[in-house]
Amino acid sequence: MKIGLIRCEKNETKCPLTSCFKALSSKQEGFSGYDSTELIGVFTCRCPGDNVTNLAKILKSKGAERVHMCTCMFAHKEKDGWALGQGFCPDVDRIVQQAAHEAGIPCVKGSAHLPAGYVPEVFE
Repeated sequence: MKIGLIRCEKNETKCPLTSCFKALSSKQEGFSGYDSTELIGVFTCRCPGDNVTNLAKILKSKGAERVHMCTCMFAHKEKDGWALGQGFCPDVDRIVQQAAHEAGIPCVKGSAHLPAGYVPEVFE
């Protein structure tokens, strides 16, 4: 599966995406359902998210078959792991759904650090 990754600008100077890259290459966490994975590219969402559709279109034009949104957009880190809610993006569902629909590529909420019990949501 050829994958594009979009992260939040609020985390770009704190997180080098190391865990996302490891999860993708080892087909774990948000990438566990794939037989194989290849990173096509990485972009940063800029608030209020109006650029995500265009970023998804570019990733698709470069060969991406799916676009994953980093977990930090919709979840937060706690002492004992990651929990749903209070992520960096209060409007993540609308942004992901709009990007999937307008760019014509499945978009997935989740990369590394998935909260316990969370199954990555796919928007088509």
